[in-house]
Amino acid sequence: MSEAAHGASDADRGQGGRGAEGRGWRLFRGDGVPHTVSMPPAPPWRRFKQAGASAPQLPYLIAPQHADVVNAALHLRRPLLVTGPAGTGKSSLAKAVAHELRLGRLLRWSVNSRSSVQDALYQYDAIGRLRETTLSRDRGEGDPGIGRFVRLGPLGTSLVPGSAPRTLLVDEMDKGDVDLPNDLLTVFEEGVFDIPELARLPDGTGPVEVLTADHQGTALVDRGMVHCTEFPVVIITSNGERDFPPAFLRRCIRLDLPVPDEARLRAIVSAHLGDQVLLEVDDLLQAFLRRRAPGELATDQLLNAVFLRAGGVDLDADGLLDAVLHQLTGAG
Repeated sequence: MSEAAHGASDADRGQGGRGAEGRGWRLFRGDGVPHTVSMPPAPPWRRFKQAGASAPQLPYLIAPQHADVVNAALHLRRPLLVTGPAGTGKSSLAKAVAHELRLGRLLRWSVNSRSSVQDALYQYDAIGRLRETTLSRDRGEGDPGIGRFVRLGPLGTSLVPGSAPRTLLVDEMDKGDVDLPNDLLTVFEEGVFDIPELARLPDGTGPVEVLTADHQGTALVDRGMVHCTEFPVVIITSNGERDFPPAFLRRCIRLDLPVPDEARLRAIVSAHLGDQVLLEVDDLLQAFLRRRAPGELATDQLLNAVFLRAGGVDLDADGLLDAVLHQLTGAG
């Protein structure tokens, strides 16, 4: 194995003590000389699904009183509106609910300024259908089925009837258009939507098989109508950048996640990296708490720092700790 892979050269050990023996710290040297390295194991929260394997599920810690709010939303079949500062685990909560209740793969709708309810329900590729129809007729073949050109979005897929509800994460709703919450009212209240392109098919046309937001998934849509039998578990996150209309809030159960205190931070570190690392992180934890007061910090930034420390990296050298625990607000 190369010296870079071991990261134990004299130069490494002499520059801030970050070349921990056998840990491969200095993978990139910045000297322009190509060299072969062995990538070290990634942090648990940066490990992704491998072919043929399920995605890793990290532990999620939540206070009993906050779990009770989640349960209230589940019993009432209402969307859960989760607010709180960055790094409090709003998005991770949806993954935890889907995993713990065995509700299948999480459906995710990441909202931005261009997001619309229409796209989240379904998309119809009229141009693609026209092109394929023309090609099929030129070959003397029958017209392709319309279902190949209809794909349900994450919201539409969550409303497909099934034996158990699906879990839908509507991430960062406050980044969407101001009318987006109101546009969702009918869908959330009725649990139904129609696809006009399918509703206009001739009488007697049977259910149409359409694509879904699931990987290679399909669903049958009868007479252009999708109507859920179990309202999905909908978890909506917001960073509090703007208020939502009262009509929308009335249909939601609200959960405000606070920033974790010192005891909960220790529990989070232990759950992700093991009890043994707690013996070496008091200074990092105190540094995190001090820096969190004047500016926002996310819990995963603390986990990043602890992971590097556990790998033998000297975070006090050359401003590395400042790079890892950088403020999320007020940056120039």
